[in-house]
Amino acid sequence: MHAFGTFHAGWGFGRFNTGGPQLFRTPRTRDATANAHRELDAQLSSFDLTVLSGYRRFLQASAGALLPLEAALVQAGVAKMFPDWRERARSAAIAADLAQLGSAAQSTVSVPPLTRSGMLGTLYVLEGSRLGAKFLLKAVADAGDPRIGEATAYLSHGAGKRLWQSFLAKLQNEEACDEDEAIESARLAFAAFEQAADRA
Repeated sequence: MHAFGTFHAGWGFGRFNTGGPQLFRTPRTRDATANAHRELDAQLSSFDLTVLSGYRRFLQASAGALLPLEAALVQAGVAKMFPDWRERARSAAIAADLAQLGSAAQSTVSVPPLTRSGMLGTLYVLEGSRLGAKFLLKAVADAGDPRIGEATAYLSHGAGKRLWQSFLAKLQNEEACDEDEAIESARLAFAAFEQAADRA
């Protein structure tokens, strides 16, 4: 099983703009991120989560973008905007999974500093990626190698905590948001994952 069919449908990269507040439901926003969705689709189409090498490469690619994106969020003061940031951050979880598989989590791309609106755009991508983790976990459950099933802290992170819903609630109450900056940061976040996948 190739991961991306599950990755795309499960993590919601192609569906971010269907359930959020008005800022992220406009046709302009959907159009603005459509190319980023397609490019990420193409880049991740080779990942096979049912074999150890493919799953480890998937985690390495994810970590390559996740680590610098979360670091940029921390530097921008994300904890002031989201006091529950420690519950949302996944760098430690993906590092633990890779260590379990005999590898290490490394930043492989560079990301720019984030404004307040930029944080929201970046978090829109990161929090949205939780939407279909259960589908990816099902793919992992089908793997014949038990080592894969023992390294799912990243995919199962935040399960049952309604982190996506609480993020949307925050967006709905965020009045001082520049839509252009948020969209650009969302596109840059998608591009970071694409670049990291290319280098994994």
